[in-house]
Amino acid sequence: MSAIPRVNLAQFVKGSPEERQAFVKQLGEAYEDVGFVAVYNHGISDEDIDQLYAQIQNFFNKPGDYKKQHEVAGLAGQRGYTSFGKEHAKGSDAPDLKEFYQWGQTVEDDDPIKEKYPNNILVDEMPAFNSTIQSAYRSFEVAGRYLLQAIALYLELPENYFDAKIHNGNSILRAIHYPPITSEPKSAVRAEQHEDINLITLLVGASAEGLELYNRQNEWKSINAGPGEIVVNVGDMLQRLTNNRLRSTTHRVVNPPREKWHTPRYSIPFFLHPRAEMDLTCLDCCVDEKHALAYEPITAGEYLDERLREIGLKK
Repeated sequence: MSAIPRVNLAQFVKGSPEERQAFVKQLGEAYEDVGFVAVYNHGISDEDIDQLYAQIQNFFNKPGDYKKQHEVAGLAGQRGYTSFGKEHAKGSDAPDLKEFYQWGQTVEDDDPIKEKYPNNILVDEMPAFNSTIQSAYRSFEVAGRYLLQAIALYLELPENYFDAKIHNGNSILRAIHYPPITSEPKSAVRAEQHEDINLITLLVGASAEGLELYNRQNEWKSINAGPGEIVVNVGDMLQRLTNNRLRSTTHRVVNPPREKWHTPRYSIPFFLHPRAEMDLTCLDCCVDEKHALAYEPITAGEYLDERLREIGLKK
């Protein structure tokens, strides 16, 4: 885990003013330098994570015809199942070697934004699958909100700057399955190098190694969350908002060593998105004589549409 710093979220949530200030500084500096951190004491229990992995493995072990019953055309992969070969990294034509299932926002108040979100695709024969994913989704939202509050303070914004912007936001929980390798692969990479689209991504420990980040020394470094840790990285929306002050670091998933080809890999990232109307215009506090304005104004919804087209999920 030496490739990325470790931070204790309880220090921010339950700590003294001095502990909170230290956490804000540690998190902010890590995101300026590396773009990734490992977070412990994040509030998501090991039991909940184990149950989540058990449910998604159960689903992906189902026959292909069964899984495709939960694949709905026209949703750009934003809800339900997406079969192999549909998604590729920006700038690459090679499809990633994965299938995935996505669960989105469930609006539970009278917020009119509910009309803009498609319904989640339920797996009727697996009620525990649906309830487990929804519970995990809410847990990730809570942890993500605390992290964004710390980021806001680091940027000298009000602590609650992001709160209303992410309430009923367009976040996605994605369960990914990389199948065992059965023949000599054409590439050493399961998921090509890319940056995430959203504000921040929270990743619970994958079932196998493979995640790598590209650091400032132009080196690929392996990342594996330790026991009880989640990996949280900056996405392009936050990099854009901060005029490149916080770094959306390039990362990829590589194939395991030959002796582990027979093992599948499961991964569950939570892509924390704001509401579509959030303005991603660079913050004034991040633009000065040394840091010229790098991006034109755009909303989160417009930016998401643009990126979904670039990675092949939206026409």
